[in-house]
Amino acid sequence: MELDHAANYQVIAQRDGRFDGRLFTAVKTTGVYCRPICPARTPRAENVVFYPSAAAAQQAGYRPCLRCRPETAPDLGAWRGTSNTVSRAMALIELGAMDGGDVDALAGRLGVGERQLRRLFRRHLGASPVAVAQTRRVLLARQLIAETRLSMAQVAFASGFASIRRFNETFQALYGRPPGALRRTRGEDGPAGGAITLRLAYRPPYDWASMLGFLRARAIAGVETADGDAWRRTFAVVGAVGWLQVRPAADGEALSATIEASNLSAIPEIVARLRRLFDLASDPVAIGAHLAADPILAPLVAARPGLRAPGAWDGFETAIRAVLGQQITVAAAIALAGRLTARYGAPLAGGGEGLTHLFPTPQALRDADVATFGMPRSRAATIAAIAGAVIDNPALFSPGADLESVVARLRALPGVGDWTAQYIALRLLREPDAFPASDIGLQRALADRDGRRPTARQLTAMAEPWRPWRAYAAQHLWTSEAKLAPAGAKE
Repeated sequence: MELDHAANYQVIAQRDGRFDGRLFTAVKTTGVYCRPICPARTPRAENVVFYPSAAAAQQAGYRPCLRCRPETAPDLGAWRGTSNTVSRAMALIELGAMDGGDVDALAGRLGVGERQLRRLFRRHLGASPVAVAQTRRVLLARQLIAETRLSMAQVAFASGFASIRRFNETFQALYGRPPGALRRTRGEDGPAGGAITLRLAYRPPYDWASMLGFLRARAIAGVETADGDAWRRTFAVVGAVGWLQVRPAADGEALSATIEASNLSAIPEIVARLRRLFDLASDPVAIGAHLAADPILAPLVAARPGLRAPGAWDGFETAIRAVLGQQITVAAAIALAGRLTARYGAPLAGGGEGLTHLFPTPQALRDADVATFGMPRSRAATIAAIAGAVIDNPALFSPGADLESVVARLRALPGVGDWTAQYIALRLLREPDAFPASDIGLQRALADRDGRRPTARQLTAMAEPWRPWRAYAAQHLWTSEAKLAPAGAKE
């Protein structure tokens, strides 16, 4: 990947925060790589090399700076706007696809060849898939060392290392010292249980009020709460159960996530899910500039420059929410979800006020008679079919295919039409171009002065200039309606 040395040197000389997360500077004389905002003295131009990702710098033999801490930079590596295949691969790596597999298996899930995937990673990120996975593991471990009081053994397993020996060897080789020496603040190590708190960086601005409003409107009783400036929920992830809380960090420059999990090895996937849920890898400035070229969207973008497209926590849960929302309001759908949870969700102790249950599992809903909750038999059959499909294929909702393939795969499920499939793709699979054109909320937002709403076909044509960011356009339109999400649509 070609980088303009002179232009990039001006970026680091001015400590331009706009490039934080998308540019890393390696210093030949010290063997360290830094963020553009590093407070250290700017090195001479002939002594620096620029890389498009932390993984590329680390693969070239440089170690992370201890002052600017590259592990806390906004994670823009997954958001390039240049390769959907790389973006989907990054999502799978974040969710642990490389922990128990290899590049060939990852390429197979994406439907491309191994050599092609390697070429794409080299072109867009300057590093191999293996290097990206290893760098993410090391940087998460470094963040846990700096921001928590976990013991080094706990940090090793919480960051995805298979053994303490490998963890120690990696840090000794990379930093020239054992991992414990990187902990600046001394004190007692954290207990085996208890919550940890981590910073989740993003590129500003960030419209937290809209994000929290979206989540508050669909908080399922017992599973989620959204009070004050914080969102909380229960979870069951890769053998771990617990609860978490997300709110703006005190300095207003990141989100602060507090996590209590029964098994620390689930931390990498939990963090990855939070990054996707809160859309932390996107570039709102670039997206906004593209959408603002449309006169319809320009005032909406100006009103909310930091608006994000909310993701989803879990695939099965999102699909069930979408089915429940067919042809009824958000409030009615969430009320139904709360009743299902109270009946079929496993109780959870210790989550605090309002967090009492885990969302029902596919096994719990496959054979449940949910029609007794006042929904049509056809919709109950759809819920059972989705539950069975997830049991048969746990990777059903993984972000491995392109948008068209994903929508086709979802529409093959009984009772799942285009609106539901597009909505799941938008929320869960983080497809930036997903667009549920049959949604009533979108049609209402674009009604003419006489109240006539565009048809799904007309809306699809109207949205063509918004590609490849139609999901963000939809979020602006929903927010402009003060509904913050679709109110349901005919399938």
